[in-house]
Amino acid sequence: MRKLLSANFARLWKNKVFWICILVTLVYNTIVMLNGGMQAANLIEEGEKATLEMYYFNFAPVLGLLCAVFSSLFMGTEYSDGTIRNKIVAGHTRTHVYLANFVVCFAAGLCFITAWLLSGLVGIPYLGLWKLNILSLCMLILIAVLFTAAFTGIFTLLGSLITNKAIMAVVMILLFLAMLLVTSWFNAQLEQPEMWSGITMTENGIEMGDPMPNPYYVTGKVRTVYEWVLDLLPTGQSIYMANLKIVHPVREMILSVLITLSTLGAGLAAFKRKNLN
Repeated sequence: MRKLLSANFARLWKNKVFWICILVTLVYNTIVMLNGGMQAANLIEEGEKATLEMYYFNFAPVLGLLCAVFSSLFMGTEYSDGTIRNKIVAGHTRTHVYLANFVVCFAAGLCFITAWLLSGLVGIPYLGLWKLNILSLCMLILIAVLFTAAFTGIFTLLGSLITNKAIMAVVMILLFLAMLLVTSWFNAQLEQPEMWSGITMTENGIEMGDPMPNPYYVTGKVRTVYEWVLDLLPTGQSIYMANLKIVHPVREMILSVLITLSTLGAGLAAFKRKNLN
């Protein structure tokens, strides 16, 4: 296992896709934070509050895409180059090969998180330090680490089922986008206000009507199901984080651990039966 990890990490540090993902994270998030700083200046002039955390966690939903791109190309290369077969022939067990791939892909995800958090610091001159206490800040970072592990578990599982590099990349990216669309839709439904006011045109201009129940407001068991879906899927957790609306932090962390462990178990079982010839 140690030799496998050493070889995988040696590949990681030389991997162009990995460094491109790091560069994209640094550049993209720096631009987001600088733009946020300029928006904050306008908000402050209008008498509204603006804090660092309002923009600092906006990168969270993009993290899964980077994990999908890197994992697919990293593991896909192992199949296309015959590296996996060579590892098995050399005497390494399939369990160790699978776990070594998971560990290096998760490590890459941690590097993306580090680049995200460091690049977000450029917003401090504009917005000051976080208004969150240190415990809340550490909790958010831990949630990001755990949903990154869940992403890695899902993508490593797919990597154990698909051997074609191009197909693997397409499937992983499409799966991420599908999860993001589903959770975005659920989140939009939960964001519906319970009451709304109609707008009417009068001689005096536009006037707001009396508040009335919003027929699209989600209640009861349906709302509970939507909340569980958002807490369960790593894309839902990342959307919550970007909006600073994490309501069930412990539940989210537990669900991320369960997804990681269940996908590891399923992936190991599938990889042990897979024909690598």
